[in-house]
Amino acid sequence: MKKIDLEIKEKTITINRVTKVVKGRRIMSFVSLVVVGDGNGSIGIGKGKSKEVPLAIQKATEKARNRMYKITLKNNTIYHEIIGKHCSSLIFMFPIKEGRGIIAGGVIKAILNVMGIVDVMAKSKGSNNPFNVVRATINGLLSMNTLEIVAAKRGKIIKDII
Repeated sequence: MKKIDLEIKEKTITINRVTKVVKGRRIMSFVSLVVVGDGNGSIGIGKGKSKEVPLAIQKATEKARNRMYKITLKNNTIYHEIIGKHCSSLIFMFPIKEGRGIIAGGVIKAILNVMGIVDVMAKSKGSNNPFNVVRATINGLLSMNTLEIVAAKRGKIIKDII
């Protein structure tokens, strides 16, 4: 095992039983959605499908570890208000004062815990499908800009922006 693997936290978001109807019978399998993170701003999502639950979770975890994104954080919170969208799911996230904790729904709370974000408030509107909510949350977090990025885009220094 690598040293990185020991530090990664994983959280199973959902497990669904799906059925395929074929001639003469039904074939059942399971789909799992897993989120992994290092508690320092890295996040990965994965979806796995298998005829058994543990195998589906293992496949999803491997995919999530291979597709990790690095998101910069500001003192264990986000820099500014974020709106994330995927299909009909809409996510609003706001930074709050230190010590308030995560004020969010189940799926969003699991994602933020694994990432290492401590103080944030989030609201989900539209579709509450876990797959869409996870993707909308990730899209919103990836769209977040830091002061350095904004200063570089405008061709100014950070002191001028503040």
